[in-house]
Amino acid sequence: MKRSIAAVLGAATALSLVLSGCGGGGDDADETGPLTLSLAGWSLSTTPEFKTLADGFHTANPDITVELKEYDATNYDTQMIADLAAGKAPDVYVQKNLKNFYTYQDGKQLLDVSDIAGSLGANVGGLSAYQVDGKTWAIPYRQDSWVLYYNKALFDKAGVKQPDGSWTWDDYAAAAKELTTKLKGAGDKALGTYQHTWQSTVQSFALAQTAGASLESGDFSYLKPYYERSLDLQNAGAQVKLGDATTNSLTYQAQFGKQQSAMLVMGSWYMATLRSQQTSGDADKFEWGIAPAPQQTKATTGTAAVPVTFADPTGLGINPKVSDRKAEAAKKFLAYAAGVDAAKSLAGIGITPADSAAVTDTFFQLDGIPQDDLSKFAFATHDTKPENPVGKYTAGLQNVLNDLHTAVLSGATPIDQAITEAQDRAKNEVLSK
Repeated sequence: MKRSIAAVLGAATALSLVLSGCGGGGDDADETGPLTLSLAGWSLSTTPEFKTLADGFHTANPDITVELKEYDATNYDTQMIADLAAGKAPDVYVQKNLKNFYTYQDGKQLLDVSDIAGSLGANVGGLSAYQVDGKTWAIPYRQDSWVLYYNKALFDKAGVKQPDGSWTWDDYAAAAKELTTKLKGAGDKALGTYQHTWQSTVQSFALAQTAGASLESGDFSYLKPYYERSLDLQNAGAQVKLGDATTNSLTYQAQFGKQQSAMLVMGSWYMATLRSQQTSGDADKFEWGIAPAPQQTKATTGTAAVPVTFADPTGLGINPKVSDRKAEAAKKFLAYAAGVDAAKSLAGIGITPADSAAVTDTFFQLDGIPQDDLSKFAFATHDTKPENPVGKYTAGLQNVLNDLHTAVLSGATPIDQAITEAQDRAKNEVLSK
């Protein structure tokens, strides 16, 4: 699963946020006694994290009930914008990713929660992503990070050494090719690796791991070595080509879970999915593990170092139109959601909380989760950069770069030409606006 990104929110939408009327809180400043907060969520029947947070908070605070308001997962941001403008938004709403956070914050639709941020522990990941002009506007409750999944049985069958945390991208590419050759020789149809179709599988690693790289600079030259490597793996037959993956609607869950690939670079959220699918039979039963994502240089490899990876946090913001009483209760809920008790509850259902280091033991007590030391290290230790650095131009630039991604990996446009065209578009269509 990739947490879906809604369409770009235009200037007119941002203006409607500024001009919108009251939110969903109502005026209950004089009320006493039990209080009910509303919380946005999506796919409630299959996404238990919202109910887990709501129930855990109510248990700790019996006088406050958190009621869930369901939104469509794909159109979450579009629907939330409409509800904010119409005064129907819930008291607390999720920042699903960072792509549209700027629009909410710049549109004055988030309450300042700097006081809560200042009370949190140092291990809460993703907090800095919500800071603008020295203030904090949302609080993360989960922070996924991209890691390397690998099928231990296929590695053993091929006689290839398993990841040990020391891999660069060159090591990863060499292993993918060797696995493909040896598995084919053994009569196995699995490829060495599977790279999913999303632009982030290439671009976000390049942005996170390249010194001096900046999305808003409009200079995308840092992408070149990462695309050269992906094309080389496609051409070598070590991973499925983008066109084939798109045409055949391949899913990463089936490619790795059904042992069509020996490796997969994917977000930490997939651990819970794979565990569940192996239990239900939607995935094959095999021994697997995770390792840190491959690194650009040896400087950040090994278990004595901190590997650099990426992923956006998932946070909670408060509708600024709520009453003072509800604002106080909502802040209390945000503090709980980012705290250790909530982290343990989230880990218990396979979710990676913002404070992952505090719950490694809890998470790895789950049946079906690998128990080796490298998997535990990869889960808890990382320098996670944002997939969508917060800024006015992020959404527009990401759309330009998505076109570059398709053009290069489909073979339609040479890398240098595609980068030049993307830079021109970024300058003329986005950065000059």
